[in-house]
Formats: sequence, C-alpha cells, structure tokens
Amino acid sequence: MKMLTRIALATPLAIALAAPALAAPETYAIDGSHTFPRFSYNHLGFSKQLSRFNKTTGTVTFDKAAKTGSVDVTIDTTSVDTGFPTFDEHIQGADFLDTAQFPTATFKSTSVRFEGDKPVEVVGNLTLKGVTKPVTLTVTSFQAIPHPMLKKDALGANATAVIKRSDFGAGKYVPYVGDEVTLDIAIEAIKQ
Repeated sequence: MKMLTRIALATPLAIALAAPALAAPETYAIDGSHTFPRFSYNHLGFSKQLSRFNKTTGTVTFDKAAKTGSVDVTIDTTSVDTGFPTFDEHIQGADFLDTAQFPTATFKSTSVRFEGDKPVEVVGNLTLKGVTKPVTLTVTSFQAIPHPMLKKDALGANATAVIKRSDFGAGKYVPYVGDEVTLDIAIEAIKQ
C-alpha cells in the first residue's frame, strides 16, 4: 500500500518535471527584409517574366516535436516590383491586382504536412483581389536553427505553387499572357 501511495504521489511530480522537456509551438515573426513572394508568368510566348512583392508581414508557428505548424502572411500588393515603375502601376490597376480596392493579399494555412522533422507541404487559403481559393505550397527547402548573427532561433524556407490568375479575377489578356502564375516564396522568420 505504501508503494502505491508513493507511486501515486510521484507520478504528478514526474509529469510536472518532464513538462519543460515537451516542445510547445513557437511563434516566429516574418523578417520583411528576407521574405519575398515572387511570381512568374509567360509573357506573349516571348519570355518568362519574374516580379516580386517587397513588403510582407505575418507569423509562422512551428512545433518540431509535435510536427505541426501554421502560416499567416499578409502581402502589401502595392509593393509589387516588376523592375519598371510604369509597369508596377499597370499591374496595380483594376485589370490585375486592383490595389486601390484590395491593397493586401493574405495566405492562411489550414494544414502542414511533414516528412520527418521538416514540413514539405503547406495547404491554405490565398485571398487575392477579394477572392479566396485553396492553394497548396510545396516546401522545397526548410531550416530551423539559431540565427548566427541575431543569436535568436530562426527558420527559413522556400515554397512554390501554381495558380491561375483568372481564378482571382485578374485574367486580362489570357491566353496571350499566361494564365498560370508560378509563385516562388522565400521566407525567413525570427522567434518571438
């Protein structure tokens, strides 16, 4: 009986002592100076054009032990950068991004699939130009380590997806200018 009493008293203590060893989700703030959603498309069959957005904010939640995570990103669509200011204005117009009415785009994950310790797929909802559609991002690289310069935990990834711009009410000049747009996202985030 004394042995059962000791075990009964020791079990909650052992659980309490082990709790810090269990991982918990950690929140990382997106580093806007190293996070750039890029997009490319076929331009009249002549070339593949590549542009990016210069302002991105949001958070990534990551729990390595539980193999879970989430992503919540906001892109300032007025920060589109084609490399040519006149074309930036054109892309911001009503036929494409309509930034006067929709100055941001968002991506909110609904699930993250892991292989081993690393995420390989992020499924979520992309809202662009007021239209929300499911998008699956394929993670092509991922790293979660202490940042060598900031001396804080950090993570980084690259991910890709293909969407149709016509699905988001931005199909002007299809099929001459490609409907399929390849998203290529470089993201870095610092633990809070």
